[in-house]
Amino acid sequence: MAEASSVPDPSNSFFSLIRKGNVSSGTAAIGNTLLAIVKGIAAALTGSGAMFASTMHSIADAVNQLFVFVGSVMAEKRPTRRFPTGFGRVINIFCMVAVIVVTIMAYETIHEGIHLLNHPSEASGFWLNLIVLLLALGVDGFVLIKAMKEIRHEAAVEAKGLALLPAAFRNVGRAAPPTRLVFYEDLVATLGALFALIAVVITSLTAFHQIDGISSILIGILMVFVAFRVGYDNMVGLIGVAAPREVEEKVADLIFSNPDVVDINKLRIMQEGRYYHVEGMIELRKGLSLADADDIKFSVRDRLLQDSSISDVNLGIIEDNGVKDWVPEEDHLVKPTDN
Repeated sequence: MAEASSVPDPSNSFFSLIRKGNVSSGTAAIGNTLLAIVKGIAAALTGSGAMFASTMHSIADAVNQLFVFVGSVMAEKRPTRRFPTGFGRVINIFCMVAVIVVTIMAYETIHEGIHLLNHPSEASGFWLNLIVLLLALGVDGFVLIKAMKEIRHEAAVEAKGLALLPAAFRNVGRAAPPTRLVFYEDLVATLGALFALIAVVITSLTAFHQIDGISSILIGILMVFVAFRVGYDNMVGLIGVAAPREVEEKVADLIFSNPDVVDINKLRIMQEGRYYHVEGMIELRKGLSLADADDIKFSVRDRLLQDSSISDVNLGIIEDNGVKDWVPEEDHLVKPTDN
């Protein structure tokens, strides 16, 4: 019996996995870290509560995106004998840890806002705050636009200009988990920077210093929204969730592209991270030999595996039973047989 090879798989090397990590989350982590440092210095020098809240939000975003990037790198590891279905759900675990961090930061931000409401203080350094928040608004807005374009690309929809924002909201559920996370977080980050900017301007021009606390509380509430939204998405991912309707339709079209496939008896597609596991039973035309039927099954399987988002395919074959089982209009796109 031949000895198992001890040569390491180059596709599982550290640098190879780093290159496969989610670029948007890695970039966002670096950007938010730099913003958090700049905002923290400004908050310490000026005493602005709104700037402090915005700093907390940037720290939470940086930690969150770092966890997502690390999770996306580990999720790219190839399946092993011990973990035969791969590591796709690792990213969900890292995101759940990040949700805890965001929740703690949200609590601290709201707590600080309540304190500023009860004990308003006059902040200094108007121009420093203004410059920093304008910088934050520009950086977060740029990342948000990139995220919306990524949603447009992943959802395969057409949208330009002002139509990009509503299209992103309508199709965010069809985007990959890291893209959804970047979209939600940078949407809140952009709004948070805007709230903080408004608070800084009002406190410098008027005696209404309570706006500082109100702005902090609003930013904290937005952070809670992100924590619950991201937490729910990743909880569903950990449990195991069916692929979106569009993915099932695409898989069905690929299966039916083989002229010998008459019907799909059963089909189940599970999502793990950004990858899909396909299991199904296909019906072939009558009169085929077992050898020909096997060749068709392997041909369909190979065709599905050409899609980089499909990690594994497990297909069974039966002869056409004369009953139409594939009903795309059904919620799960599968109609069980009566027998």
